[in-house]
Amino acid sequence: MTLLVIDLGSSSARSLLFDDGGRLIPDAICNRGHDFRTDNAGRADADAAELRALTEACIDDILTHPAADSIRAVGMASFAGNWLGVDAEGNACTPVYTYADSRSRIQIPTLQESLGGDAEAYHQATGCIMHPAYLPAQYAWLSATDPARAARIHRLCDIGGYLYRHWFAREAPMSYSIASWSGLFDSSERRWHDEYAARMVGAGLIDKLPPAADIDATQRGLCDDYARRWPALSDRPFFLALGDGAAANVGSGAVDAEHIALTIGTTSALRVVKPVEHVPAGLWRYLVQAGMPLIGGATSEGGNVFQWAIEAMRLDAGAVSADLNKRAPDQHGLTVLPLLAGERSPGWHPDASGAIHGIRRNTDGLDILQAQMEAVAMRLSMVYEALKAPGSKVMAGGGALRSSPIWAQMIADAFDTPIHLIDEDEITARGVALLLRQRLDGVALDADAPRVSQIARPKAPHVRAFRASRERQLDLYRRLYG
Repeated sequence: MTLLVIDLGSSSARSLLFDDGGRLIPDAICNRGHDFRTDNAGRADADAAELRALTEACIDDILTHPAADSIRAVGMASFAGNWLGVDAEGNACTPVYTYADSRSRIQIPTLQESLGGDAEAYHQATGCIMHPAYLPAQYAWLSATDPARAARIHRLCDIGGYLYRHWFAREAPMSYSIASWSGLFDSSERRWHDEYAARMVGAGLIDKLPPAADIDATQRGLCDDYARRWPALSDRPFFLALGDGAAANVGSGAVDAEHIALTIGTTSALRVVKPVEHVPAGLWRYLVQAGMPLIGGATSEGGNVFQWAIEAMRLDAGAVSADLNKRAPDQHGLTVLPLLAGERSPGWHPDASGAIHGIRRNTDGLDILQAQMEAVAMRLSMVYEALKAPGSKVMAGGGALRSSPIWAQMIADAFDTPIHLIDEDEITARGVALLLRQRLDGVALDADAPRVSQIARPKAPHVRAFRASRERQLDLYRRLYG
């Protein structure tokens, strides 16, 4: 028997088959690339119909694999922090707004005023910080800038709910996992926070919010068109979509307070599963599923910074690792804020942007690449210090780390702790498969630990260099943003 996982990420849609042991079946992955639509004003959205077409094409392809004859269940992960509006017929009447869209930063002062000066109470109640990455600011911005479009919204949903609405011809709940990324969900009580919705955006939003449920509120019985298209799935259970970060924690083996998951893909995040009475400053509280609170911080910088430097400096991506390996930490003398896509953790400044200080005549492209990568490691180290506990172990994965192993050493030096590099393909999808196995068969999430390919250990002279460099970075941030 096999498990089908749909992984709708920030840069691709994928379908994958896993066996009942949670292992990826060889050659059982189909992929379609996509990009968010962006501009210099802060736009970062996607077309719902296009994402649906890409996802469906991936499913068409994967169902030709021999192992697809024995699919027993379907799971999904999607880039978290996404929502769209649908009309009464279930058709998208807005783009898919994403965590990376910062156009709503102009709404932040007004929304802060609506909190009556008590932003901390909002943080503790919803687990989120008032920021353009979340639903309240984005919905308020849409209502102010395009009221006609906002008026057409009959219901809000996530991209997973939009897909299920089409495949099953009915409304599906939003998972607790995705809802907890919205900025309007009380993850402790597992309900929408109607009071904050009314105070910040207006009472009319409350009736547009979808029902919320745990991931095992499965959908069965594809509508006629899709039952004919995908007969192997016509009566299989489809579990609700998980946030990709939550799934990555499970795939990384970080399912308890002793393991911290570090993921560096397009963006970066550090997360740990543990209950807390008080959400630490600068961090958030989301949910993996009921009973699994996820504490952490995400940054808008990661592999996107590496890619920008490679392209802007016209460097050979295949050769830079060897060149970087020969260089001492901070030998470039630059101070960098790698906030090319804005800032989330730890400072959450809505207007933050990238900066490079200290450029001289002999500064070259490799200097800038190294400085950007080290700057990402230092920013993440501030999140790590808020999460770490005695004996905790950092489990690291993600496409950017796999393609640039030198980054793992930089992070070990910046964190001053060993970094365990996970040797597992498709960590996010693996996490979905393990959660399906738990729900279907009662297998513990930590029953099969991920393979570790290597451990990057901190080097004392490098640790000292990173500490000094981070102080310069913090000083530059304070001078620009207070």
